[in-house]
Formats: sequence, structure tokens, C-alpha cells
Amino acid sequence: MTNTTPAQVPPVRKQVTVKAPRAHVFDVFINGIDRWWPRMHHIGKTPVTKFIIEARKGGRWYATHEDGTETNTGRVLVWDPPKRVILSWQLKVDWSYDPDFMTEVEVTFEEQGQATTLVTLEHRDLERYGDGAEQLRKGIDSPDGWGMIMTRFAEEAART
Repeated sequence: MTNTTPAQVPPVRKQVTVKAPRAHVFDVFINGIDRWWPRMHHIGKTPVTKFIIEARKGGRWYATHEDGTETNTGRVLVWDPPKRVILSWQLKVDWSYDPDFMTEVEVTFEEQGQATTLVTLEHRDLERYGDGAEQLRKGIDSPDGWGMIMTRFAEEAART
């Protein structure tokens, strides 16, 4: 009997440089997510009222909606401010939440001098999507995916 594993799918990596101190940049990523996360990127049935990452290990990553519902994206797996955070991404290929499914989004914050921070995002474990892995990877690596999201974040962190 042979033991097979799913083919490795390369992670999606994005980097942005922010002209602001690391602690501030980390704070904007976590506590300011509602200011920079694109309003069209949600899984609810009605428009978003707020995006939230609870600032602690085990904290929820979710959105609230106009109809009073909440939709989950994942949880905080590793909490190491202001150096890094690892979030679970529990959305399937059809963009529905599944509490039993998980990929990881690691975000690191590296000082590049007194007032500049290099932020690196890596969305990994994409092979867990099985046959849908390449389709999903193309989506999150597209111009409207993580690249656009990180650009919006960097602009907000530098502005505030």
C-alpha cells in the first residue's frame, strides 16, 4: 500500500513597505482592519457593518452585517505583537465558512529602520483545497486578491 499526499501548492506571498513604526503598523493591521479591508470581500448575505480581528490568541476573525448576522473567516492562531500574527483562513473554495477546514495566513512585521516596516503576508497550506487548490490560488493571487488588500492596508497604515 502506498501512502499518497496531496501535491504541494505554492503559497501566495505579498510584501509591502510601510513608512511607519512597526508597533503602529501591527496595530493598524489588527485593530484597524475595518478601515482597510475591502467592503466587497465578505461572505455575508447583506453589506458589512464591521470587520474585526480579536487581538489575542484564539480571537475570532469575523465580520458583522446589516442584517445583524456575523460571518467568520477564522481565528488568531499565533499572537506575537508587534512581530507577527498567524490567522486561520477557514473559507472553502466556494467562499463558505467551514469550522473544520483551515489554511494559514502568516503576517510578519520587520523593522527597516526607525520609521519603516516591511510587512510580509504568506497564505499557505493551499493544497488542502484538493482539486480546487489551483483555482483558489489564482483567485487570491489575482489583482483583486491579497495584492490589492495589502496595498490598501499599507496606504492606511502610512496615513494614520
